[in-house]
Amino acid sequence: MKHNTRWIGLLLALVMLTALAVPTASAQESILDQVRARGSLICGVNGGLPGFGYLDPDSGEMLGFDADFCRALAAAVFGEVTADNLVFVQLTAQERFTAVQNRQVDVLFRNATWTVQRDAELGLDFGPVNFYDGQGVMVPRDLGVASLDDMDGASICVLTGTTTELNITEAMEKRGFSYELVKFERPAETIGGLEEGRCDALTSDISQLAGLRSGTADPGRYIILPDVISKEALSAAYIEGDPAWADVVKWTVYATMQAEEYGITQANLDEAMASTEASIQRFLGQGDQASGLLLGLDNDFVVNVIRAVGNYGEIFERNVGINTPLALERGLNALWTDGGLHYPPDWR
Repeated sequence: MKHNTRWIGLLLALVMLTALAVPTASAQESILDQVRARGSLICGVNGGLPGFGYLDPDSGEMLGFDADFCRALAAAVFGEVTADNLVFVQLTAQERFTAVQNRQVDVLFRNATWTVQRDAELGLDFGPVNFYDGQGVMVPRDLGVASLDDMDGASICVLTGTTTELNITEAMEKRGFSYELVKFERPAETIGGLEEGRCDALTSDISQLAGLRSGTADPGRYIILPDVISKEALSAAYIEGDPAWADVVKWTVYATMQAEEYGITQANLDEAMASTEASIQRFLGQGDQASGLLLGLDNDFVVNVIRAVGNYGEIFERNVGINTPLALERGLNALWTDGGLHYPPDWR
């Protein structure tokens, strides 16, 4: 009897080890395959942040910098963007990473900062940085302060559950200041708190402050202080351990940057496709030059991305650039050739 029990135990152990060694079909299937089978990309966005991800009140369309990167990815996978093949899901700061973990969304483009803790602990991977930002503080002009150093005893509106909350805490305590954090779940609530006088200041990424200010009744009433208290490297987030999907997200983002480096726009795309230059043909997947096939996409996926949203510069200027209500300069978000930080790897 003892011998039978021993053999049964060994047999069960062998079965368990075999099960662990052979991935299930679902584990082998990339998100890319799932997205194609479903016929739609589910993309997590903010939904309430002007310039980055917000619903246009007239058309009901999701607009903004982040929304355009969702469109770029849908175009890369499906060849075009339609009302059926791209689904936007609006997420709060507290919901956003859980939605990726639970596979409620395929990818997150939602002004999310890439940090070591998030990368190591959340079971997520992050794509290339597509927006370099920093945390700032916005105050009513008539508050009469020139910098964060003048804000001892201030009450500060902040989004809860964010690096923003941690950074402002460290900045105030480093100065030995007394302060009160007035916490909210959504960006619209933070700017509402500032407008209603529930706090003296609002802190967030500088780009988000500019976006929120643009939506107020009197944007000129508010100033963004010169202090930059953090580095905020914003990028896409997706589930960890899916290299095929990671490659698609990464090279779609890089495609917009490389297109700008080559000077390829929505307007001159057809002309570029007729180019005989080997590097341009390779980039656009023309002739026998491989591009998309290496990633499991159509060979000319870059063409589809540019047709849908243009190059990185076009995306930036259309949504948050100097001629928009946000009036942001390129700064660190310029290409490396123009003194910025965006440096796409070689397309070879």
